[in-house]
Amino acid sequence: MQSQSPQVVTVLGSTGSIGVSTLDVLARHPQRYSIYALTARDRVAELAQQCRKLNPRYAVVTREDRAEELRSLLGGEVSTEVLWGADGLSHVASADEVDTVMAAIVGAAGLRPTLAAVEAGKKVLLANKEALVMAGPVFLRALRAGGSQLLPVDSEHNAIFQCLPYPCESLEEAGVDKILLTGSGGPFRTREAKDLHRVTPEEACAHPNWSMGRKISVDSATMMNKGLEFIEACYLFNAHPEQIEVVVHPQSIVHSMVQYRDGSLLAQMGNPDMRTPIAHALAFPARIDAGVSALDLIGQGRLDFEAPNYQRFPCLRLAREAMDAGGGAPTVLNAANEVAVEAFLQGRLAFTSIAAAIEKVMNSAPAVELTGLDVVEAIDLNARELAQQVVGAL
Repeated sequence: MQSQSPQVVTVLGSTGSIGVSTLDVLARHPQRYSIYALTARDRVAELAQQCRKLNPRYAVVTREDRAEELRSLLGGEVSTEVLWGADGLSHVASADEVDTVMAAIVGAAGLRPTLAAVEAGKKVLLANKEALVMAGPVFLRALRAGGSQLLPVDSEHNAIFQCLPYPCESLEEAGVDKILLTGSGGPFRTREAKDLHRVTPEEACAHPNWSMGRKISVDSATMMNKGLEFIEACYLFNAHPEQIEVVVHPQSIVHSMVQYRDGSLLAQMGNPDMRTPIAHALAFPARIDAGVSALDLIGQGRLDFEAPNYQRFPCLRLAREAMDAGGGAPTVLNAANEVAVEAFLQGRLAFTSIAAAIEKVMNSAPAVELTGLDVVEAIDLNARELAQQVVGAL
């Protein structure tokens, strides 16, 4: 049943692919949702355009000079107040007026504002997988203390969520045998391994099924995206690593599956469009129109599944090793990956050296337990500095 007053929403990362899809879904239901704040990193012109159209109370950018640029672009046309920096992001994520926060900032930059929303007890729609990968134990402690509702937006985790009973405190008590986490295999699933060192950033960013930002597209090409999702799934669903199996599914129609003890296998299926999981998380437990066409199974014709090639995609192995090691190992993995991917996109690192750089950093970083956010950020910073040195040497 629709509430009498609209849900007040902050969209962290409104100019990225998830943010734009979120705004599309919100626009289809103006009586159900109102927008409190929009945020962006560098796409100031796009953010200004969104502000003119939607007139949020706040817009937030990363730096003071970007804030001045945004104010200049808006020129008093709207009443939106412009903020900047980490404090601005945390403010719009935790403000008393806000009901729901879409956490769609890519990478480590999304951790603090997402955590602020969790600590403030907001309904958090989690598209920023790095928040859990970097700081899983810290994040989950804050979730329990703040009473926040966390709903996964990544298509795979949203699919798993839909295939599990709600609430699901324990996979064992729910009769779950294992979770099958699907992935397309990216653009190089069948590329000759000997040719992978010649892959260009443009090729790596050309995903066959999904429209995504450049960093996530490269992660998909190395299958690190699936590795990060594996770690996130362990935290989200209180799963042991051995309870999660990665399955390559090139068509991206089955978004993930849950296998039960009685032999049942439940799958969530749909066209590869992020508006579906966004709409599900926004309206849960209700269902609303997402603007996505229904899946035509007969037209689709076939669904294929295969085991992942861990030699072709060593990032999958590294993610499993990081989760097995625990503590700050996933934090190090994520930091090293962000540095290596950025170096690849800048033409400073070969595609096949991304995994090599990450592994060197993981082998060199000290083992540290995650006792708080300050420890997480110290591990992250140290790993990034180490990764820069490793990339420079490679």
